[in-house]
Amino acid sequence: MLDIGTATAYSDEPRLTARPASAKSARHASLACLVAIIQVCGCMATTRNSGPSPQSPERQSETEYDVARDYFFKGDRRSALDHAVKAVEFDDSNSNALYFTSAIFLSFCSDNETLEGTDCRISEAESYARRALKSEPSFRDARNLLGQILILENKLPEALTMLEPLTRDIGYTQIHLAWGNYGWAQVLSGDLNGGIASLRNSLAEARFCVGHYRLGVAYEKRGDLAEAEASLSQAVTVESPDCQSMQAAWEARARVRAKSGRTADARGDYTRCRDIAPESPLGKSCHGMLSGPRAAVRAKAPDGVHQ
Repeated sequence: MLDIGTATAYSDEPRLTARPASAKSARHASLACLVAIIQVCGCMATTRNSGPSPQSPERQSETEYDVARDYFFKGDRRSALDHAVKAVEFDDSNSNALYFTSAIFLSFCSDNETLEGTDCRISEAESYARRALKSEPSFRDARNLLGQILILENKLPEALTMLEPLTRDIGYTQIHLAWGNYGWAQVLSGDLNGGIASLRNSLAEARFCVGHYRLGVAYEKRGDLAEAEASLSQAVTVESPDCQSMQAAWEARARVRAKSGRTADARGDYTRCRDIAPESPLGKSCHGMLSGPRAAVRAKAPDGVHQ
């Protein structure tokens, strides 16, 4: 799993029937860039030379928030969440703590095959993101995060309304993330041409591998397999370990190559997908594509793809 960033020999010809683009694959790729979002947002450490008194709720909130950040970036998300929630309890107007709490809740959803389960509390992530934006209406990263959560919840019309202002905000230093989420919401809403245009805008940041991945899936849905493969290849060749291990992108490129009749290349991508995380849902899916009975490649289009 990409925590809160952004990507065998077989004697017989395996069955490499291309499968529809998975919503689960898309969700894991969407969550892949969550680390980068947190690292670049305005949620910096809050140590100050002046401000509230040491015992004030505001100062205690800032202290808990700093502790939460420290735990999180050491890989201890549960302790981070505990302290982030305490930060909000001390000061429910602390927009940074509200945002960070939302992001931590969302990070647990990347561990799940579905958005259900004990650890994935997407409704809590949405609630804290809304509270962060209410506390600080100009908090651009909170708006972008809320838009991403709404996409994951399939609340696409509201997601588009939430994200569109960010795409016009030239002061937003992470505008490529807004274009990436807005374009993805367009694609999932069925507006392939609009989504492709928006996702191209997101690639003003050329290292945005999730943008390349989403653009590849959009091209696949439109039936442009050559363009899809090119974009997916860009996603997995960005010089970043996270991008090069983006399991969803390897699976998507394998699927596209299978549709194009390039069985050997598809097998290589499915193998890479499997080897990244064999026990993940995608890893098991890719293994299944490699271990089926010998058969001719038969490409099935995902919903909305015209061949």
